[in-house]
Amino acid sequence: MQISSTTISLTVDDVPAASKFLATHFGYTERMAADGFASLGRDDAAVDVVFLRRGIEVLPEPLREQTAAGVIVAFVVDNLVAEQERLRAEGVEITLPLREEPWGERLFMVADPNGISYELVEWASRS
Repeated sequence: MQISSTTISLTVDDVPAASKFLATHFGYTERMAADGFASLGRDDAAVDVVFLRRGIEVLPEPLREQTAAGVIVAFVVDNLVAEQERLRAEGVEITLPLREEPWGERLFMVADPNGISYELVEWASRS
């Protein structure tokens, strides 16, 4: 199997707010949009993201009323401290302050207007 790209699809209540958050704070570009739908991507290796409005008919009926609860979208970055400072300066609330896990993962988290958690990660250098 060869995978040519990866997309995550998230069901939310407010598609335009989710799309604007990713575009404004994470450099995504809205590539396609319609009522209740937005597809965003980047030109680098980041994952593409699709937002679907809760209740939209294109979802299988058992999934229509579910939202993206418990999902964490993680982005690996090169300068975690600088990204945290940038997001704070842009008015984004840090929902989990910067911390380092015992296994060497450094991270912090933010949330979009729909409550989707975004984790920014940088691996601590090993001595």
